[in-house]
Amino acid sequence: MPDVFSFTPIGHLATPFPDKFGIPRQPSLAPHAIGSLRLLPPFDRPEAVRGLETFSHVWLTFVFHQTADGWSPTVRPPRLGGNKRVGVFASRAPYRPNPIGLSLVELAGVETVDGVVLRFRGVDLVDGTPILDIKPYIPFVESLPQARGGFVDGPPPRLAVHWSPQAEAACSAAQQKYPDLHWLIEEVLAQDPRPAYADDPQRQYGVRLYEFDIKWRCNGTTAVIEALEWME
Repeated sequence: MPDVFSFTPIGHLATPFPDKFGIPRQPSLAPHAIGSLRLLPPFDRPEAVRGLETFSHVWLTFVFHQTADGWSPTVRPPRLGGNKRVGVFASRAPYRPNPIGLSLVELAGVETVDGVVLRFRGVDLVDGTPILDIKPYIPFVESLPQARGGFVDGPPPRLAVHWSPQAEAACSAAQQKYPDLHWLIEEVLAQDPRPAYADDPQRQYGVRLYEFDIKWRCNGTTAVIEALEWME
């Protein structure tokens, strides 16, 4: 009889990403993507994070909670244009036998006055992601410059980002509540979140961040932001 394991989330990560489209495909690519994690009882004890503040980065073990049931032995990574298939174990796709993942993020703060709240930078997870565990990143064993990256041989190409006057004005007003919004939008769109097969220069796309719907088009190598609207 196969082993069966049960896991309890230690908390749910709050992020700027209300849905999956537009989320950076790897952590740290959008440094202004801020996440916060309030630990749930019985894990919300200050002694459970004692010494964590001495580390600059941590690994988050999480659940792909919005992935459809089932797994696939092969997937089509965006880095390969969405056409070539590789084995699921040669990818970071969410369609795994067990829907769990790892994300390396910067630890921006540890608060223990009212329970335990952890702040992170460079998150790449959808809002509400269940977090199963936290482990500190240890550079001398986990940073291997000589390691091979397979088909992921470097950071993705970046788009230039241009703002329409209307979108710029709307963003300036919104920054009273979200001071890093301008930078976050540029970091997200510069990575070209469109599907790998997208080829329609006239199509308008929408990326949702926090409470906003950002309308934009891709003009060659430039993302043109046309509007920033509050979501209803």
